[in-house]
Amino acid sequence: MNKKTLSLVALGLAAGFAAFAGTASAADVTADSGLSPWMFRLRGIYVMPDEKAHLTVPGNVDVGDAIVPELDISYFFTENLAAELILGTTKHDVDGATGGLAGLNLGNVMLLPPTLTAQYHFNVTDAIKPYIGAGVNYTIFYNENDGQFASVDYKNAFGWALQAGVDIAAGDNWGVNLDVKKLFLDTKVSVNNGAVTSGKVELDPWIFGAGFYYRY
Repeated sequence: MNKKTLSLVALGLAAGFAAFAGTASAADVTADSGLSPWMFRLRGIYVMPDEKAHLTVPGNVDVGDAIVPELDISYFFTENLAAELILGTTKHDVDGATGGLAGLNLGNVMLLPPTLTAQYHFNVTDAIKPYIGAGVNYTIFYNENDGQFASVDYKNAFGWALQAGVDIAAGDNWGVNLDVKKLFLDTKVSVNNGAVTSGKVELDPWIFGAGFYYRY
């Protein structure tokens, strides 16, 4: 997928999120909490795939972990209900692990997995606000490196997301955030246009994050 297509997808997601957020009254949220309905978080995340392969050649693959920065934007419809758009990109090495794939170098691939979740925030105290969420994910695979093969192709795919976390205030407008997400995602894979192997790989990554938030 080229950079122009990636840009169009990102713009489309941002426009959809803005339209979704616009259905709520910012004045109502501001009146409830004294804060803007918009919150921004910057996290460092650790992405740990829980992979399982279903390919024409028996065996499993090993998809490497990744540590990257992540930006997310939240909009509070009420003091407790919010939507969050999560943006980040990761790079993963892929190797054959068992069976007929053992020892094979399948190169690496970049993932852009924008995720939109609906959240419920609990008011435990004025400073501590845990939340849970669920939503949808669309993962774009790009910049594939084919390793020792002529081609390794991954199909973009939709998935589901579950989320839990906590915001801990450290000031009137900012604080720290801890977050964990589980994505349920699989992709169709083809090696050498199916001549070597093809099928499905379940990625299902865990994503652990820690960082800061700002709500003006």
